[in-house]
Amino acid sequence: MRFVIVTGISGAGKNSVLKMLEDAEYFCVDNLPIQLIPKMAQLAVFEAKNVQKVALGVDVRSKDLDLLPETLSQLDEMKVSYEILFLECSTEVLIKRYKETRHTHPLGGRGRVEDAIDEERREIAFLKEKADYILDTTHLLVRELKVEIDRIFVSNSRFDNFYLTVLSFGFKYGIPVDADLVFDVRFLPNPYYIPDLKPKSGNDKEVFEYVMASKEAQLFLDKLEDMLKFLIPNYIVEGKNQLVVAVGCTGGRHRSVTLANAITRRLSNQNFGIKVEHRDIEKG
Repeated sequence: MRFVIVTGISGAGKNSVLKMLEDAEYFCVDNLPIQLIPKMAQLAVFEAKNVQKVALGVDVRSKDLDLLPETLSQLDEMKVSYEILFLECSTEVLIKRYKETRHTHPLGGRGRVEDAIDEERREIAFLKEKADYILDTTHLLVRELKVEIDRIFVSNSRFDNFYLTVLSFGFKYGIPVDADLVFDVRFLPNPYYIPDLKPKSGNDKEVFEYVMASKEAQLFLDKLEDMLKFLIPNYIVEGKNQLVVAVGCTGGRHRSVTLANAITRRLSNQNFGIKVEHRDIEKG
């Protein structure tokens, strides 16, 4: 029996996750009154033998959210094993989502959305502290979120509360504002000056092989892999749940794309989520 509580910041993707779990044959209930959670757990775990997977959506819409710590203690006393998935997202992206969808924040009223988000973070901070899984959806597309949900709740793979984004970019278009680590690969041979390679990108085999044929590229890749494998576990211990590694060349089309793809492949078998993005590939 798997009993999952899906919660987090409003606008971070809870409804999408519940739909994904429903598609994965979870029995899903959203915004169940807090007082009914123990009864729901009792029915699902001890009485409904044909129900093996349950997911409950809980957020600040629940008027008695302050009763949830006591309710979770009740589940512990009932010997109900439960998991908490907490969905996080940056305030900047949340505000953008609310503006695009024209939805009102549950705590918004006529006040500023940013203030409502701050208030919500304070109200549900205790849930984040108790969470078994924390997914930051700031940089995730819906399909990428689904991969993570399937990995945790369908494939039952080991999960670290961490997501790595490898981002290629061109220095002439500016350094990404959300980058945590920035690496400059302009020291590598530039396919831009090879007529047959100039119109192609690092996503093309010919460009990839040209760049990686350089011994400096291989050495850089080895050192970058070693450094990230050292840093990421330490970031996880310190509570960091996402990292943006930016790899830049002049135009963001050839060398940076190649190295971003290469390091993503090297780290794709780790226990955390990873994706690659190419910000300027159509510009360079």
